[in-house]
Amino acid sequence: MGTAGHIDHGKTALVKALTGIDADRLEEEKRRGITIDIGFAHLSLTPALRLGFVDVPGHERFVKNMLAGVGGIDLVLFVVAADESIKPQTREHFEICRLLGIPRGIVVITKADLVDADLLELVRLEVEEFVAASFLESAPVVAVSAVTGRGLEELRRELERVASEVPEKDSAGHFRLPVDRVFTVKGFGTVVTGTLVSGRVRKEQEVEVYPLGRRLRVRGLQVYGEPAAEARAGQRTALNLADVEPSELARGMTLSEPGTFAAVRQADCVLELLPSAKPLKHRAPVHFHAGTEEIEAEVRLFGAAALAPGGRAYARLVLREPALLLPGDRFILRMFSPVVTIAGGAVVDTGGVRYRRTDDVAARLRALASPVLAERLALLVREAPYGRSVAELVARTGRLAREIEAAAAAAPLVLLRQPQPWLLDRAWFAAARGRLAHAVRAFHQQNPLLPGIGKQDLRSRELAGSPPFLIDALLAEAKELAVEGETVRLAAHRVVLKQDEEQARAAIERAFAQAGLAVPQVAEVLAKSGVEPARARTLLQILVREKVLVRVSEDLVFHHAAIGGLRQLLAAHKSERFNVGTFKEWTGISRKYAIPLLEFLDREHVTRREGDERLVL
Repeated sequence: MGTAGHIDHGKTALVKALTGIDADRLEEEKRRGITIDIGFAHLSLTPALRLGFVDVPGHERFVKNMLAGVGGIDLVLFVVAADESIKPQTREHFEICRLLGIPRGIVVITKADLVDADLLELVRLEVEEFVAASFLESAPVVAVSAVTGRGLEELRRELERVASEVPEKDSAGHFRLPVDRVFTVKGFGTVVTGTLVSGRVRKEQEVEVYPLGRRLRVRGLQVYGEPAAEARAGQRTALNLADVEPSELARGMTLSEPGTFAAVRQADCVLELLPSAKPLKHRAPVHFHAGTEEIEAEVRLFGAAALAPGGRAYARLVLREPALLLPGDRFILRMFSPVVTIAGGAVVDTGGVRYRRTDDVAARLRALASPVLAERLALLVREAPYGRSVAELVARTGRLAREIEAAAAAAPLVLLRQPQPWLLDRAWFAAARGRLAHAVRAFHQQNPLLPGIGKQDLRSRELAGSPPFLIDALLAEAKELAVEGETVRLAAHRVVLKQDEEQARAAIERAFAQAGLAVPQVAEVLAKSGVEPARARTLLQILVREKVLVRVSEDLVFHHAAIGGLRQLLAAHKSERFNVGTFKEWTGISRKYAIPLLEFLDREHVTRREGDERLVL
């Protein structure tokens, strides 16, 4: 629960009368009699219903503190003093609550003991007229006095009734805690507090501080001032963090899942300008408030020079500092001078997409604002050249991995599970599979004597820059293709030699077979093969691939029979040591052939070099 209303309208006194807790904790607050910073209290109405109160300042100078406290509330106590009725901060706080999408509340007319019945009724009518056609239109209106106790029991009954209608926050989602206070507790160290807006956090859990990127351990935690093993969404939570100084943390930071999200400097959003505001110009500087953070920002309108008062549009917010923002997060914009609330809205996308002039930005953002997760996923996946990992989609949407995988089943998407969960557009997947088959078919037409194209060559031609596993997934689904090691071919492809090629193949093999270990130059053999050089080189490759010939070096090729005979010769000298001279005597070849052959034998683990000698293994 949060309070809202003008300065000195009795918000803090009302919280104290309900809970017995003075939410003004600062000496300056007590001395001046006004709330400067956020205060906290709690009240157990029933064994099953506990209220956590966030008391916010009403003074115009401290509205930024009010915004830091009101972001995570489910229910607002909208306070109007009976002796002053509606004042400037009453209106501003009301607009803030409306723009933040707070769904329900109770109107409380305080200081009822200071006015007579007629004036109290007049204030009630003014308030009802003020909240008409808003989220507070059908809210209960209760007149109270924190001094005499008048109306407090009625207010408690309304609190119990209205609060029981509030749906629980999502404890199954990702843990997020916007930090609103940082301090030290003697004997414990650094403590941060905030309202847990989603998920849950446990003692000894590792958390990440955004945007710092630092990971910390939760040494201990409290919920509503009581030690607990776990805090859940919606609860006021204090975390005792290990290995960090209070000076390293600040209000506006967010604790969340480690390694899951990324702080951003840009956010596309839907923006609503208040009717009371001046026209909002393109590139106007503003104060951006979301969660507990306040950041200077610039508003960039899409295709418009200005947004008219009361208007609604899609815009991009460019932040001076990075922040953890997710789609659906609500925010408030305030002017620089005078510092007043002018607009609010909700984040739609944090991807920082670069738009072209011809892009229909509004249509894209309308699709991403859809309540149907499958539709949003389909668009985000379709925009990426090779799909997106589920981990990236978690960061872009704020949804759980299992929610994304379940929604993908209802979308035109293909889910790959290995080596990591990955989503692809189904139509793209089918088209890419067809392109691979076409590329392999064209390769066979251009290279009829080759068995197929290398997998990485095919990837660089058709899927340049794609993750390596993607081509494997496509080939596994391409029934017309066959994969043999690192070679891809059409399943029906067979190398068929023409008559002259058969003759040339036999001539090449015969030339090397007759030469023994004193083989001729490759170029010389190919020149005498009877076919042009390109086909001759291909025939040589076929013979090497079939292991009829053995390539020892770039320039030396031997017949497999000659290499087999050499292996037998060395087998007769097993465990003997020899040098190059001895090897030349054994084989009758010159140093030109001996050195490359010995290096080949070393690679084949037939011999092992030891200084100037070798050992037959």
